[in-house]
Amino acid sequence: MRILQISSSSFGGRFFNFQALSLSRSPLCFKSASSMASFSEDSLRRALAEKQSAVESQGNSVRALKAAGASKHDVDAAIEALNALKLQKASIERNLQAAVSGAGDGSAVTKEAFRQAVVNTLERRLFYIPSFKIYRGVAGLYDYGPPGCSVKSNVLAFWRQHFVLEENMLEVDCPCVTPEIVLKASGHVDKFTDLMVKDEKTGTCFRADHLLKDFCNDKLQKDLAISAEKAAELRHILATLDDLSSEELGAKIREYGITAPDTKNPLSDPYPFNLMFATSIGPSGLSPGYLRPETAQGIFVNFKDLYYYNGNKLPFAAAQIGQAFRNEISPRQGLLRVREFTLAEIEHFVDPEDKSHPKFSEVANLKFLMFPREEQMSGQSAKIIRLGEAVAQGTVNNETLGYFIGRVYLFLARLGIDEKRLRFRQHLANEMAHYAADCWDAEIESSYGWIECVGIADRSAYDLRAHTDKSGIALVAAEKFSEPREVEKLVITPVKKELGLAFKGSQKNVVEALEAMKEEEAWQMKDNLETKGEVEFYVCTLSKAVTIKKSMVTITKEKKKEHQRVFTPSVIEPSFGIGRIIYCLYEHSYYMRPSKAGDEQLNVFRFPPLVAPIKCTVFPLVQNEQYEKVAKDISKSLTAAGISHKIDITGTSIGKRYARTDELGVPFAITVDSTTSVTIRERDSKDQIRVNVGEAATTVKEVTEGIRTWEDVWSSFPHHSSASADD
Repeated sequence: MRILQISSSSFGGRFFNFQALSLSRSPLCFKSASSMASFSEDSLRRALAEKQSAVESQGNSVRALKAAGASKHDVDAAIEALNALKLQKASIERNLQAAVSGAGDGSAVTKEAFRQAVVNTLERRLFYIPSFKIYRGVAGLYDYGPPGCSVKSNVLAFWRQHFVLEENMLEVDCPCVTPEIVLKASGHVDKFTDLMVKDEKTGTCFRADHLLKDFCNDKLQKDLAISAEKAAELRHILATLDDLSSEELGAKIREYGITAPDTKNPLSDPYPFNLMFATSIGPSGLSPGYLRPETAQGIFVNFKDLYYYNGNKLPFAAAQIGQAFRNEISPRQGLLRVREFTLAEIEHFVDPEDKSHPKFSEVANLKFLMFPREEQMSGQSAKIIRLGEAVAQGTVNNETLGYFIGRVYLFLARLGIDEKRLRFRQHLANEMAHYAADCWDAEIESSYGWIECVGIADRSAYDLRAHTDKSGIALVAAEKFSEPREVEKLVITPVKKELGLAFKGSQKNVVEALEAMKEEEAWQMKDNLETKGEVEFYVCTLSKAVTIKKSMVTITKEKKKEHQRVFTPSVIEPSFGIGRIIYCLYEHSYYMRPSKAGDEQLNVFRFPPLVAPIKCTVFPLVQNEQYEKVAKDISKSLTAAGISHKIDITGTSIGKRYARTDELGVPFAITVDSTTSVTIRERDSKDQIRVNVGEAATTVKEVTEGIRTWEDVWSSFPHHSSASADD
């Protein structure tokens, strides 16, 4: 279980409470307690069980004394000891409840209360809202409002700069509607499923693993009487939930007596449900297709043209930003699990025999939380590891995979993700596809727990080979030799006359399958043909096995001179869930601070200027024609400088105007209080400097674009302090 605690200070008090908040400007945020949560919770559960046993034993002693007619002094002393034990038990219960609910003490804000405060602010200020709200909405679909669109646009603009431009990637834009044959080749048609159960009486559908997950979490958080051993069992189920088969999942649901959440009706056995939205292409309905569940396939099918565009050279990377669609069984958790979402994906094609990276040294000394599979299997926690050591020791499979892990870390940190609540978790062996060399997830801790936001995988050559086999088009690369090399090559020669007589119309399928055999499989076939005279051979395009006789194929080795090596490239794939990253950014950026009067709590988003929806606001201090003219002139200068801003010439008090823009995460505010100079206020410190009117737009531009820091500006200009302008 991951226990989240709310901090009242970045460096100070451990727990957040409203009383402390009224005396402090320190931000409200969650602090991770994952590394110690299990230990403290187990200890508390054991202590509670021991104290419960002591209470029962002392109660029996009191009853025995009374039955034996003991003196009043002895009975009173025994009752006093019993009451003391009950008080100790109640104290342990309170501490345990705090530990499992994510609150530090009785007055602390729980993770649910924190989440609700964030979501209420986001929806009220129109960062995002449920889609089709006036028609009661549709689960898993959301609309981004003006500030949400700006944040998303800024995140994607920085993604393009950080990856596409700095890494010289080839960007493409492919259709959302994808023919069935493409997704058949990729495996999505057959395997892109989640396990579903139905209410046996109403037919309502639920995602099976979510029901089991909710049961385990509820027991851990609400049933304080369960033993430490039972709690450990439930946490183990939560940790291995993704690995459970349909049969194992169904067995657990029956074992724990889990029923439909609303009706309490019995549930069906789990069965697979394909998550793709099916459609048909064209009016005839004869060409089936799907809304794409990922953007990657568009890159893979265009590999041949992209390789040619890149001068037939490896390595190179292609990138795509676009919408993807998954028909989630039971969407929940806001932007974290939706039916339409934005993906930003990179496919980095590399020679499988050389996965070094020329720029790896630039990230090798980065240190951050990593969670290798060995630590997961042994019940340890994530730890700080230097990336170069992780690659050198083989924890991370290769330099190219390590390079992208480092670049993802830098990307998320610059967006404003709290580095202490960001970790890179390695997939367990049973999580990875058989063809994958290594996979890591960038997980961000939120009030929902650790959320997978970026997947970084070495997918080997699986995708290009799958599309080569299905399409018949060779998606390969070549390494030209400076001098010809003599090599032994496998030669498979199907005897088409014999195959035609035996298989007639299926001859072509069998020939193609024989020619596509790998060397190991071919030599095994040759041995079997030599000893048995025939062999069973599976032809995937026929979906059945056929009998191959010795007369139908010859398999030999020949020495040849080669001028180049032809191979299928491996793919390193970083895949970014943009909506998930943005939601975690909202939580990591949100805090509350008291108003000047101390009678209310004000919401603030501490977005870095890089992603803030509006970079600057412009306020005349009072309604005054001269001040308004200066404000409008500054607005024109900001527009010319390409700085998004908002001008507010209403007569509302300056404090309320500051509060409104702080709630939108606007980092800077220009206040016009004279015709020659203005003040610039920084959102989080509330510090103000005074600059000449002509310098205002330039100063804001330099700070928002990272040319200068606020600390630099603060040391360069006169400081301003005014009680009337303080919020």
